[in-house]
Amino acid sequence: MTDSRYLKRTIIKEEINSKYLSETRNLRIYLPPGYNEIVSYPVVYCQDGEEFFNFGRIATIANGLILDGGAEPFIIVGVEVDTAVRTAEYAPFGNRFEAYVKCFAEEIIPYVQQKYPVRTETSETLIAGDSLGGSVSLHIALQYPHLFTRVLSLSGAYYEASQQIIASESDLSWLNIFMIVGLQENEFTTDTGTYDFVQLNRDTKNLLETRGAQVHYEEKEGRHLWGFWQKELPDALLYFFEE
Repeated sequence: MTDSRYLKRTIIKEEINSKYLSETRNLRIYLPPGYNEIVSYPVVYCQDGEEFFNFGRIATIANGLILDGGAEPFIIVGVEVDTAVRTAEYAPFGNRFEAYVKCFAEEIIPYVQQKYPVRTETSETLIAGDSLGGSVSLHIALQYPHLFTRVLSLSGAYYEASQQIIASESDLSWLNIFMIVGLQENEFTTDTGTYDFVQLNRDTKNLLETRGAQVHYEEKEGRHLWGFWQKELPDALLYFFEE
């Protein structure tokens, strides 16, 4: 993506105060080419907001998709996280998990909806994440299906606790999820242990499909790195936003 048009990005930094987390949380807001505040836009909410913009290059990718790739213009909201407490916030066994989920759904979403012309229909809203960001995105959707029915999961970290939560659901026919995992992620070490992410994603796919979810699932050559995920972002976004 060397076209200079792709590199002219409008990114605004915001900060909100969270009563649930008892701290401030930084946001990065991407506004599409030709942005007009009297027009409404689909929206993507991303976990690991700083990484999605810096390593995933999602703003540059979005520009390309909108200008030349057949995508309707959309807004991106990146929610930043302190890596020191990332597992505590993103994993269902973390001691900040419930507070983070409530902050995301009950504070960040209303803030964005009030300040930016994002559409509120679930068919126009996407929640996205990588690794634990992918699994927490699904958990937020499960708890707030009136906000999110579409999930983008890049190598989701679907540990046993997450799979148990999914297994407790009976009807997920309302859910549409894009899942991708790299075949070289079969022995990846995290701060909580070493896991076979390929098998975790296969098992989670089966759990979701048997409960009626619409699952777009891919396994490709790749490792648990942004070098893999960045290449897959265009197709993943077009899956939801192609006109």
